[in-house]
This record gives sequence, structure tokens and C-alpha cells, in this order.
Amino acid sequence: MESTPSGRDPQQPDPAAGVTAFWQRLGLPGLIDVHTHFMPENVLAKVWAYFDAAGPLIGRPWGITYREDEAERLAVLRGFGVRAFTAMLYPHKAAMAQWLNAWAADFAARTPDCLHTATFFPEPGAAHYVAEAVEAGARVFKAHLQVGGYDPTDPLLDPVWALLAERGIPVVAHCGSGPAPGKHTGPGPIGEVMARHPALRLIVAHLGLPEYAEFLDLAERYPAVHLDTTMVFTDFTEQLTPFPPALRPRLLDVQDRILLGSDYPNIPYPYLHALESLARLELGDPWLRAVCHDNAARLFGIRPAPAGAPA
Repeated sequence: MESTPSGRDPQQPDPAAGVTAFWQRLGLPGLIDVHTHFMPENVLAKVWAYFDAAGPLIGRPWGITYREDEAERLAVLRGFGVRAFTAMLYPHKAAMAQWLNAWAADFAARTPDCLHTATFFPEPGAAHYVAEAVEAGARVFKAHLQVGGYDPTDPLLDPVWALLAERGIPVVAHCGSGPAPGKHTGPGPIGEVMARHPALRLIVAHLGLPEYAEFLDLAERYPAVHLDTTMVFTDFTEQLTPFPPALRPRLLDVQDRILLGSDYPNIPYPYLHALESLARLELGDPWLRAVCHDNAARLFGIRPAPAGAPA
């Protein structure tokens, strides 16, 4: 059977066309995705191996839909009309974060539509290398409390949170207890961080699943707290940790602080499904425009494309 260079069957609908139609209908110049993963190939291979074996952990398989090489993954994302994205990467042990940050700085330099991403771990020197990453232009950080298994209130991280709060640099934190709880996940530990640093621009990954209500509480308590939509509302997630319909009105209350996230490429369904899952909430086009583009454009200072330039 004939196929395109990327392996797509030309007789099947172009997935990029569906994604493009979604944001064009909303009158947007494209999408901004604050939760995508790019990392060194050897690290990504280990992440994929983890998901390949994740069935026993979550009770079913977790296939990687976009298991292509880096160049193809970038081409697919750009083909969807994603104007800006991140390179979420994270250490699971000490003496790893600084090396990941060096890779991420190089990736950002050769990938201008990627928001320069960095990370950290509670270890001596964390404050120093985070400051170095900030001075090198890092625009967003990633903290993964579940994989890293660390307490965000660790004194070694206090100067890190303080610097990020002072400089207004967002940090995407996997701090909810899904898909599997960690020793320091849940709203309590990261809530203590916010109490110490209320200006910290915290982006709660996955809307804090499964503690949706508690993290909405946190967002209402602290105006600097945002939430991303990564994997939430999709059929895959609704089967395990459904978002309570009674909480939907609260998504309108914090409409200006919800950001599109996808977990691309590590998702077990097509990218378009994540967008359609947002639309079927029936919260209105203004909500979709804010979530899928405008909130992140404001948070990261992403300007509209000049007239006649590609979005």
C-alpha cells in the first residue's frame, strides 16, 4: 500500500488537517502546548520502555502514538500548527539535572519554537546551576515529584523556588498523585512551597489528577498558580480518573490560568483527541481560545506572528 514518507496511509484523513481545522475554527494563529517532551535519545528510550511496561501499574497498556525520531516528531508537531512548545525533561536522581539542562539549552538553540526548558533536583549546587540556566535564557522549568521521589520543601530547593518566583519563570510540576502516587505528591507538599513563595508561577501538570478539586482550590488561593490540561478529559484518563462533572464550572472560574498540555509524544491516542476532549466539555469558544493559545501566549510573552509570516 502506498504511504507518505512519514508512513501515513494517504487514503486515511490527514491528522494534521483535523488539528489545524480545530484552531482555525476558533480564529487562533495556532496552538501553544506547554507540556511536550523532548530529551536526549537515550533518556527518551528509557521513558518509552517505562511506558511499554506500564500496563501492570495502571491496569492496561500505554502505547506511544508518536514513536518517531526527533526530526519527525518536530515535523509532526509543527504540522499540527503548534507555535510554541516545551522540552519537558526531568532527573530521577542526583547529578543528572545539570547534564539535562546542557542538552536542553542546545536543543533550544537549534529549535527556536521551543521554549527553553530546564530542570532541577534537590542536591548541593542546585541553586547554582538553576541560576546558570536562568541566565542562559531558560523560560520554563520542569519538576517531577513522582519520578524524582523528592520533597519539594527540601531546604536545598528553597533558593530555587525563591529565584524562580523572583524572576517570574514558570515551573511545570507533576505534583498530583496520578497515575501512581508518590511519597511527596498531592496538594500538601507543593502547597507548602506556595505558602512560602506565593508569587511562584506554578503550573500544575495534569490538572493535579486525581486531586482535581484540591488543586483547583490551590489555584483559587494563589493567583500565580496555573494548571495544564495534559491528558485530562481524554477517554484514556476518564476511564481511570474521571474529572467530576460538578467541577466543570470551576474551570470557567480559572479560565485565564488553564493552559494546553498534551504529553506529546508519549500519549496513547492521537493529538487531535486531546483537543476534541476539551471541546466536548462545552465550556465555550472563549474558554477554548484562552486555554489552547491565549493564556500561554500571555504567560510566556509570545507575540502574534507578523502579517504574512508563518504562525
